[in-house]
Amino acid sequence: MLLLLLVSVTALSMAWYGQRRVHTLEQELVRRQQDSAGQATEAQLLAKQAQELSRDAVAKVTLTESRLAEITAQRGQLEELIQSLSRARDENLVVDIDAGIRVALQQTAITGSAAPLVAALKAADERLARVSQPRLESVRRAIARDLDRVKAVSVADIASLAIKLDEAARLVDEAPLQVLDPQRLVEAKAPRAVVRGGAGGTPSPASAAASATRVGGLRAELSDWWQGLWAETRSLLRVTRIDQPQAMLLAPEQGFFLRENVKLRLLNARLALMSRQFDTAQSDLQAALAAIDNYFDRSARKTQLLTELLRSVVPQARQAGVPRPDDTLAALTTAAAGR
Repeated sequence: MLLLLLVSVTALSMAWYGQRRVHTLEQELVRRQQDSAGQATEAQLLAKQAQELSRDAVAKVTLTESRLAEITAQRGQLEELIQSLSRARDENLVVDIDAGIRVALQQTAITGSAAPLVAALKAADERLARVSQPRLESVRRAIARDLDRVKAVSVADIASLAIKLDEAARLVDEAPLQVLDPQRLVEAKAPRAVVRGGAGGTPSPASAAASATRVGGLRAELSDWWQGLWAETRSLLRVTRIDQPQAMLLAPEQGFFLRENVKLRLLNARLALMSRQFDTAQSDLQAALAAIDNYFDRSARKTQLLTELLRSVVPQARQAGVPRPDDTLAALTTAAAGR
């Protein structure tokens, strides 16, 4: 009985201990289950938040991609716009240069001077140098070639020619005529006869001695009288060579009108040069030279200076053709076409 009682107490103790153990385990299991449920709920919340964040991230990524696509498109459009602006600027520059050169060509044709064309080509080269576009280098090379060709042409300097004609008109009043000086009479070249003997009829000592040694008084007087008469007759006559016989037909009082006519010829030549009528200027200059050669004293220094001055003007008063800048115009056309 005691042993049975001991076994029973031991069994009861063990049962109670097992019960306590099970109860403790159940409590621990409930606590852990509650903890797991809380963690699961928290995990669900975190998962939901993560899902929401993921959706936000996806939306943001999508928005970023769309923005990036828009920026890429805008960048492409901006590059195209810049290229088109650059192309338009080059085209406008080419058009402006072409128009300026054509206007300079018209001015050159009107004035006969190469200065407007040279200035236009130099300005075009400076503008192209500032832009520094590789595709416009061919235009600059063409401009350099045309500029050299235009500079090589000798064009009449109208200003200097006008000054020379003014000086010639001044010399016309100072140059002597062949027949208008009453003291000189007609001394064009060199006189062939020289007056010999006295004007008063006084015989020379040699003739007086010869007549005294000869026959006598009457014969000597006749000889002296004859010599005096011959000397007087020769003093009234002078023989001169005149290469231009028409100068003898000019009356002394007509010298003023002759000089005025020559000055009018020179003035007409000056006006013709100013208006680029070189044929008219040549005809007036030739007429003035012919009048000077016919009526003026060519042995005089003033006449020689006048003739030399006009002869230096004649070869310069000619129309010089200014070459067209065809290479530049062709290069500008090619550049404007985009080739």
